[in-house]
Amino acid sequence: MTTEIIISGFGGQGIVSSGIILSHAGLYESKNVTFFPSYGAEMRGGTANCSVVISTEPVASPIVATPDIVIVMNEPSLTRFEPTLKPNGLLFYNKTLIKSVPKREEITIIPVEANAIAEELGQGRIANMVMLGAMIKKTTILKLETLKRAQRKRFSRASDDQLSLNDRALDRGYELF
Repeated sequence: MTTEIIISGFGGQGIVSSGIILSHAGLYESKNVTFFPSYGAEMRGGTANCSVVISTEPVASPIVATPDIVIVMNEPSLTRFEPTLKPNGLLFYNKTLIKSVPKREEITIIPVEANAIAEELGQGRIANMVMLGAMIKKTTILKLETLKRAQRKRFSRASDDQLSLNDRALDRGYELF
């Protein structure tokens, strides 16, 4: 089973970190993974996206052209990546920041109030963690506990309070479905 994912948003929204976390979690679960980041020279505030492939089979290429799952955190990302999603694919979008409604009818559209939930938890920058929790629950491609372990690897220099907050954001996203 192979799952191809694209995550996209502005630099500073944790797009690349989300891809790294998914990749580490896949490795922890003995799956084959690839991770391919792409971001503009502007970095924070510019566009960023990454491709992640998680598979029980060998992965031929890290490039994802027609993903099974798209996670978009901002309006430009919705415009860019909604058309690339496979029919019957899953589109997770940050309903807090994206005011447009996805248009395709042959995909499953999953709105997540990622920034609103992150702000409720006390820190807007953890919206990506909310989104990852929601995606894991809807797809079951990885386990929540593995994702928590992977975020601790990614943010190994973070304080215990920050790591616990990230875990709570993952839980809140997971509990949405």
